[in-house]
Amino acid sequence: MVSPLSISDANLKLESDGADMVVDIEPILKRVIKPARYTGGEWNTIVKDWDSVEVRLALCFPDLYEIGMSNLGVLILYDLVNKDPRYLCERAYTPWVDMDEELRKAGIPLFSLETRHPLGEFDIVGFSLGHEQTYTNLLGMLDLAQIPVLASERDDSYPLIMAGGTCCVNPEPLADFIDLFFIGEGEEGLTELLEIYREMKAQHGGGKRPPKEEFLRRALRVQGVYVPRFYCVHYHDDGTVASTRPTIPEAPERVRRHFVEKLPPPLTTPVVPHIQVIHDRGAVEVQRGCTRGCRFCQAGYVFRSLRERTTDEVIQAVDELVKNCGYDEISLVSLSTSDYTHIKEVVHGLSERYRGKHLMLSLPSLRIDSFSVGLADTLASVQLKRGGFTFAPEAGSERLRRAINKYVSDEVILDAVKTAVDRGWNHLKFYFMVGHPTETLDDVRGIVDLMQKVHRVARGAAGKSPTIRVGVSTFVPKPHTPFQWVPQNTPEELRPKHDILRQGLRRIAKLSWNEPDESIIEAVLSLGDRRMGRVIHRAWQLGCRFDAWGEHFNVQGWMQAFKDCELDPSFYAHRQRSLEEVLPWTHIDSGVEYAFFRREYKRTLQEIETRDCRVAPCTVCGYQDLDEACHQKFTELIQMSKSGELKRLKETEEGRAVLKV
Repeated sequence: MVSPLSISDANLKLESDGADMVVDIEPILKRVIKPARYTGGEWNTIVKDWDSVEVRLALCFPDLYEIGMSNLGVLILYDLVNKDPRYLCERAYTPWVDMDEELRKAGIPLFSLETRHPLGEFDIVGFSLGHEQTYTNLLGMLDLAQIPVLASERDDSYPLIMAGGTCCVNPEPLADFIDLFFIGEGEEGLTELLEIYREMKAQHGGGKRPPKEEFLRRALRVQGVYVPRFYCVHYHDDGTVASTRPTIPEAPERVRRHFVEKLPPPLTTPVVPHIQVIHDRGAVEVQRGCTRGCRFCQAGYVFRSLRERTTDEVIQAVDELVKNCGYDEISLVSLSTSDYTHIKEVVHGLSERYRGKHLMLSLPSLRIDSFSVGLADTLASVQLKRGGFTFAPEAGSERLRRAINKYVSDEVILDAVKTAVDRGWNHLKFYFMVGHPTETLDDVRGIVDLMQKVHRVARGAAGKSPTIRVGVSTFVPKPHTPFQWVPQNTPEELRPKHDILRQGLRRIAKLSWNEPDESIIEAVLSLGDRRMGRVIHRAWQLGCRFDAWGEHFNVQGWMQAFKDCELDPSFYAHRQRSLEEVLPWTHIDSGVEYAFFRREYKRTLQEIETRDCRVAPCTVCGYQDLDEACHQKFTELIQMSKSGELKRLKETEEGRAVLKV
């Protein structure tokens, strides 16, 4: 592995080798805000000799540097690829509007941070997609790199364009632009793809890119690879999808997402940015996956099943992060950190190690019902700098929390708040959503009522008014969840709900929310079919970019794009779908059975909980790949059903569940 170099050292070496591809941005840096976004050379940056590697990958994040540098997944892949001396991985982010303008005026193509090579010089350009509202930025980055945005217009002289990330569980809206989607966890699959590419490149003379069509066919051998050009979509007269079928024998009928059985070693030498970023702290992933089954949560389903790190592994990772990066705040990351089996041992171990050293420990997104008094006492005994507590009840009423399968009583919430404030935490943040299936205005008023109670309890415990922040987002139906069939609230339905919250919370909490028009675009991009590609392309042509940034969100441009493409956004965002409808993503297999999703949707309407399968009977979701006991149980139940042992099946909750499947 090549030792990290500064960007100036890398440029000097490339110039001495006669390379003429490195772009010169120094003259324009003084004309843009935060030029450090574009200079590279951060601590722990890895710069390799361009000519000494066999495959060159540009890993791109289609949003601002400060957002992308807070994405742990991108940093993990960057580190993983660069550990192999045969490969090179460099980074690129979406330039802010001032830098974009300067680059275009100067005719400078978008470049990597490490060596400032234009993206068009790389073998593969890969995008990490964690949010649908970055899609127009992706097109902008390709265009700025002087790479045609449409896959049909790129011949073998251009890099292969890949995409991965959570959004790829519905790849269809971007099918016109991406050559290859990788669906699932990328640590293993990405290296498999790079090895296929390396072998083919060697067969074609080493320095020449292999034929794209041939590589894409071979890449289908890797689990999780979806190549949209090898599939054809048919539609019914009413606009719904009739089928998505492969057009070549090598392409599978359904593409199974890739997963890793064992978490790789935690990242302990991440690139440390020169400027403050959104999550300006070290991060250790303590576990991956979740079995809680919140019905709105896409990540909870597509990252099944649960994999945990040991106590020693987490503590050692924190030690190395502090040593290698100098962080004074460490976040223990997972979908539900308080569900991590060893959370008390980890916190106690870190408290002993860092007593009096002013290290702040961050535990994001604690579930209030699992925030035990024991955990609170453990945290309170830690001689660490105290931060805030973030809780996510998601709904204001107990009825609605039961319907969305995130039930916790008001009493438990208030007890947890009192305990936290008693132990010295006076900064509380709560996350809610409005627009849940079955939600009424009374449920929204429940948010106000609950926060008034929280305010009274916290003020009484602290002896003064604590800082309370309330973040409210709009529910967006997501593919591969029990709510993938439901409509999103219209702006007309959302506005009275926002009015209730503004009026009810104005004196007790700092309220933030997202605008209804922004949520519509997120919904249509989340639920869209392949025809959405025309809309995305047209919206980008009309100037849409940074769609998640309020000051740049251009709803008029998006609505004009829908009009120009003769598509109705309400067809995607506000339509109740039949449980039997073929969805645009039906050919993507997330590992969870559709029969389970249908059953969970019906239980929503009945306001019935489905308990966590770690502490309750198997829910028969169909996801058995990683858990041997789950696989054995599921197989046994299915065999019993096939052999007609209905009486035995009906005697257990698991058996009754499999009969429904």
